[in-house]
Amino acid sequence: MKYIKWFAGSVGVIIAVAHIGVIGHLIKKEPIQINYPPAGDYTSYSITVNPDGSYTIDYKGHDPTVLDNKTYTDQSNGVFGIGGRSTTTVERQYIPNGTPQPQEVDSEGKPIARSEECIKAEGGGENAGRLVGASIGASIAPSIAGIPYIGWLAAGWAVMLGQDMGSNIGGNVATQIKGC
Repeated sequence: MKYIKWFAGSVGVIIAVAHIGVIGHLIKKEPIQINYPPAGDYTSYSITVNPDGSYTIDYKGHDPTVLDNKTYTDQSNGVFGIGGRSTTTVERQYIPNGTPQPQEVDSEGKPIARSEECIKAEGGGENAGRLVGASIGASIAPSIAGIPYIGWLAAGWAVMLGQDMGSNIGGNVATQIKGC
């Protein structure tokens, strides 16, 4: 009987200490949660935390305030690439505040930003050229299909090659005619 009292008392002391530990853990003060500002490509911030728990945030939404933009364009001139190649380099600095930027021109004075007319002309020329190229490829497909083993595959390649070449040629011709 004596041992049962000692056992019950020991278990009681262990449970009491465990309860005190749990209560101490629940009352423990949590550190201050800081909600950081959103950070992106053009933002920066610094946080100063004081010993009393207060903090200040210095936040810049557009930092750096001046951005650099360099554009390199390498393109072929003329129909079928006969006019040679030209490289256009445009360098500018701007402020990202949402205001429209002035239109840029290349060394020949042509606007770099493509107008809606030029985009429509090139798209229409590519579509017409793709159709013509596919019909030319399809007209030679029966003669290619006679090649043993790979004829059926080569005929499909001929049609697809005709489409791609017709699209490139049609787009170039349409932009040259439109003067873009």
